[in-house]
Amino acid sequence: MNRKDLIHQIKQKRSFLCVGLDTDPKKMPQCVFDLHDPIFEFNKAIIDATAPYCVAYKPNLAFYEAYGIKGMEAFVKTCQYIKEHHPHHLIIADAKRGDIGNTSKMYARTFFEEYDVDALTIAPYMGEDSVTPFLEYPGKWVILLALTSNKGSQDFQLTEDSHGERLFEKVLKTSLQWGNVENMMYVVGATQGQLFQDIRRIAPDHFLLVPGVGAQGGSLQEVCRYGMNKDCGLLVNSSRGIIYASSDDHFAEVAGNKARELQQQMAIELDNIR
Repeated sequence: MNRKDLIHQIKQKRSFLCVGLDTDPKKMPQCVFDLHDPIFEFNKAIIDATAPYCVAYKPNLAFYEAYGIKGMEAFVKTCQYIKEHHPHHLIIADAKRGDIGNTSKMYARTFFEEYDVDALTIAPYMGEDSVTPFLEYPGKWVILLALTSNKGSQDFQLTEDSHGERLFEKVLKTSLQWGNVENMMYVVGATQGQLFQDIRRIAPDHFLLVPGVGAQGGSLQEVCRYGMNKDCGLLVNSSRGIIYASSDDHFAEVAGNKARELQQQMAIELDNIR
């Protein structure tokens, strides 16, 4: 999905919701364990229930790799299901890859050729040659970690150099030379509040993937106030608040209702775009 198509989907659905598929068997309802592939069947039910209200899905690789081959098979089946049954949704593999050039090249081949996802989260700490192999794939997105929502983000991301420039600002300014608004996004945590203004001063037109709304305490209204641009420019992710909203047999229906509630809030925010 290219930028134009993504913007079209946001306008058509009046939503910029990304549903995080952080699928943990320890939190899944008992009813799915009677099925052949519980992780996939749980995802399938969640996807079908939430698809009308979101524009993207973000499976977190840690939750699949933790279960070995069976977990990765469920990840692959999940991606295939989205592509076949809900093809207008962006698929983001949240894998946070990034290594020396040759290794990054193999990671890029894995996710953009073998798994054929639309986007991949990348850790930029190792610099340009660790990121550019992912940018060699037309139509694919690199989503760089810029300013995250976890407590430890302050350990490095907010530290200043002798000129008062914070590390996340240096990451943004430097990486703008590697990609563009058509193939690069940034991860910015919802809990960062007014710092979205600083992000937008450097990268006014890029899409931002925003985790942390809901369970982590981030405010959708605050994110939109400081981070939204004329094209919306946001993909706001919600994981636990949607997929684990219920633990009974009606889990998918409840997840759909939670996604719809967020979509309705997002529609109001989209009306504020000038």
